[in-house]
Parts: sequence; structure tokens; C-alpha cells
Amino acid sequence: MPKYRLHYFPESGNSYKLALMLTLCGQTFEGVWTDFGGGVTRTEQWRRDVNPMGEIPVLEVDGKKLTQTAPILLQLAEQYGKFGDETAEEKFELLRWLFWDNHKLTGYMATYRFMRTFTPSGDPQVLKFLRWRVDDFLRILEQHLQQNAFAIGARPSVADISMMAYLHYPADEHGYDFATSHPAIAAWLARIAALPGWKPAYELLPGKRLTHYAK
Repeated sequence: MPKYRLHYFPESGNSYKLALMLTLCGQTFEGVWTDFGGGVTRTEQWRRDVNPMGEIPVLEVDGKKLTQTAPILLQLAEQYGKFGDETAEEKFELLRWLFWDNHKLTGYMATYRFMRTFTPSGDPQVLKFLRWRVDDFLRILEQHLQQNAFAIGARPSVADISMMAYLHYPADEHGYDFATSHPAIAAWLARIAALPGWKPAYELLPGKRLTHYAK
């Protein structure tokens, strides 16, 4: 059985994606809390020793360091035969939503949430622009989930694990009441939370938290 070590910080939805995927696949991991707020990922030593790309998360598999969440999710899905695709059409849909999430939903929501909640004075114009973009992406996802239980149809996949990560955090962090504003998304998040073994990020990823500035 592989030995996993996950370099993370609790507020990182990308870290949560890997922690949740491992957990849902019945795997355990050693957590390595990383002082992202203290700037450790921007140091030359950390980038030399942990990740030259300067990003969290990093998953060590038997000592080998893997980076970039999406390909790691795909590798784990193939390895454990869970949350992957079964047909060529499903594969296309899985990749389509996974890449859309990385480029659109996660990319903008993570930035918006961080600036809104974990920085002391986010630029109002930048926040307005980011919120406008997130609203658009959430509208796209809401419409899709009105017709589909999960990203690729009736079964959850790594695309769902990827898309839900930043959305499942508390409303006072991202500023959305999905039950009111996006009921299909709220119902989808509940379906994922009902999967055997599911746990929220702050339960899977303990450790010192970033200062919360949002009112």
C-alpha cells in the first residue's frame, strides 16, 4: 500500500480535493501543515525542497513528490478504480468539467474568497470584478446541475470533487448562501456530502488557520 504525505494548509480547496479523494478511496495520509500565510511557499528553500512551482498542495507518494491537483486526481481515480469514467463519452465530459473548473470556477472562486476573507483590505473594484466572474460560473454550474445529478451524469467523478471543494467551505468565507441563491448546487453539495466517508476540509485538514477578516 502506498504511503501518502500531503503538504497542505486548511483553507486550500486544492489540498482538500486530494485529502477527500484519498479518504473516499479508503486511503490514509500523513498531513504536513504548511505556513502558507507566513509565506513559506515563496521561499527559495521550500521551492527547492518541496515544489519548484511554489504551490500547495504537494502529494508525496512513497517519497516521490507530485504536484498539480487535477492530474493527481486523475491518477488516483485510475489507480483505485473510483470516481473515473467508464466510456469515451464520460471521459470527455469528465475532462471537460475538470479543466473548466481549474480554469474558471476554482481559479476565480479561490482568488475571490482569499481576497474577500483572508486579506485585511481587498481592493473593492477587484472584488467586484471577481464576484461578477464567479456569479457567471456559478450560473453555468447551476444550470448544468438542474439537469444532472453530477458533472458527468448519474455518478460522481473527480470533476465533482474538484468543483465542490471551494464551494463547500462556510458561507461566511465565500459569501454565498447556495440554498437560496443556487438550489441545484446546494442539492449537489448535499449529495456529495452523503458519500460514504465524506468529511469537510477543516476536519480532514487540521492546523493553524488563516486570520479571518470578512465581516
